Amino acid sequence: MEQDKLLEVLNFITNVECSDEQKHLMLEMAANTITVDKLSALVKSDGQNKATKKSKVENRRDVLKFSKKEILQMPTNYRGVFAMNDMLVHYRLRKDGVFEARFHRQGIDIEVSSKDITKLKQKFIEKLNNKDECTKRRKRDPNEKTFAQYSEEWLNIKRVTTKPSTYNEYVRMLNHDVLPTFGELGVSEIDRSMVQNYLLTYVDKGTLRMAHKLFLLLKCIFDMIADDYNIPSPMKKVVVPNYESKSGTAFTYDEEKKLVNHCLANLNKDASHAFLVLIYAGLRRSELASLNVIDGTWLECETSKERMGKNVVKRKVPLTPMMKKVLPYIDFERAKRANLNTLQSTMRRIFPGHHSHELRHTFISRCKESGVMGEVVSIWAGHSLTGTITTTVYTHYSDEFFLKEAEKVDYLQWDFGSN
Repeated sequence: MEQDKLLEVLNFITNVECSDEQKHLMLEMAANTITVDKLSALVKSDGQNKATKKSKVENRRDVLKFSKKEILQMPTNYRGVFAMNDMLVHYRLRKDGVFEARFHRQGIDIEVSSKDITKLKQKFIEKLNNKDECTKRRKRDPNEKTFAQYSEEWLNIKRVTTKPSTYNEYVRMLNHDVLPTFGELGVSEIDRSMVQNYLLTYVDKGTLRMAHKLFLLLKCIFDMIADDYNIPSPMKKVVVPNYESKSGTAFTYDEEKKLVNHCLANLNKDASHAFLVLIYAGLRRSELASLNVIDGTWLECETSKERMGKNVVKRKVPLTPMMKKVLPYIDFERAKRANLNTLQSTMRRIFPGHHSHELRHTFISRCKESGVMGEVVSIWAGHSLTGTITTTVYTHYSDEFFLKEAEKVDYLQWDFGSN
């Protein structure tokens, strides 16, 4: 209640004609009204103060402080000014709990946001590096080829010297992984540190296999660039951590039995027929499409590990006693048209710890365990023979000998369909 109104009320109570008891009651009512007004004002004032404090917290502005390690990640020409705080990067906390940093000075226009201060600084550093790369790009010789143009030349060579599947994988990795980063850069703009940092992003994500595949791909392209420009390849000092590929393991006898029983119970699926061929003939998945049965005695296929420009190599695998046990159940046409991706997903569902290529491991292991000569197993598997010229050039095993060796592969007896 305002002071003027308060005086007016008091004057009225004092001069009104009524009993003392009535005046006392009116004064008491006025006092209560004043108290309520004051409390309301205090509550309102306190709420406003809290809102103001909250607003100040939400919109708090502070300065990003970069560590020595973070400053070393910046372009060389910016390290000094950020280290000496000649250029301050301010940030604020938005209402949604996200930190936001903006920097618009000296030709640098950067805006980044993150819920984490450390990530906020990393984003700022990344954009600062990208800005520096863009500046370099504007100074590039207009006649200089881009990395994308060199990649296309390299792919044109690979298109006629590698298998379609290999070529398609090169195209996929370039379009999906490499060109978004290096495609528009001139070849002279790409240095060792750029390539190293790029590959380390895959290492940090734990995808070591992809890091190695990209390393080999980039090395091939940069070797060609280095020869054309007579300059050292930036890949010369680039390193990635050691990566050991998982070679796989053979199925146990119980797992083999479980797989065969699963296939016999699901003969309506193409994958079942394919699995029986793979585990008892040792073929690669990619060789299924070229599969043929010869004289009811041999399985023939085109060896998939061959390069473009070489004659197609066919190999024969004799039907072992183990294969003959499941032969009545196999539809080879269905095995030939089995979807390779379906084979992988089906195998993961039945045996989460295995992949379909391990059926080949199983066949080779069982043959050797059964006493088949190692050189013979290598020939059946389509592997190159190593050793003396006597072995690699002058040794030619007869079909009769192969069939005799195949008879050794008879190692398990069970009733199909039983658990």
